[in-house]
Amino acid sequence: MSSNAQVLEKFYTAFSKLDYVTMNSCYSDDIVFFDPVFGLLRGDEVKLMWEMLCKNAKDFSLTFSDITDLDEEYSTCRWVATYTFSATGKRVVNKIKANMRFADGKIVEHSDGFSIHQWSKQALGLSGVLFGWNSFFQNKIKNKAKRNLLTFMQSKT
Repeated sequence: MSSNAQVLEKFYTAFSKLDYVTMNSCYSDDIVFFDPVFGLLRGDEVKLMWEMLCKNAKDFSLTFSDITDLDEEYSTCRWVATYTFSATGKRVVNKIKANMRFADGKIVEHSDGFSIHQWSKQALGLSGVLFGWNSFFQNKIKNKAKRNLLTFMQSKT
């Protein structure tokens, strides 16, 4: 197993245990992260996002697979998070493709790809089914996530 694959194994095993401290130890200090909901985050924003998500997780489970080294610098994998969305009490199974870039044994770039529409259909029910494809509705989801992260970050200071 490559060193990058070992880091991914460590990251997602920790995530499956909601161990954000170990997850964050896999990142460089200047980590750059992107996903469809939180958008672009950097450094401590990324680490605090994982802390917030892990602390707020309900009925959470995670599986990961298909760790693939694309070259010495880039790796990818698939992961599935299953949880109860706290705002609605609805069960979500979110299927995600992760792409990561490594340097000096740490993750320096991490992007997660998934469908906000598919997520919103599960998490929000009928409103997600009807409007989850709409960019205005998706922006509301993104803005709410960013506000939640900002509030969490402010509570840490």
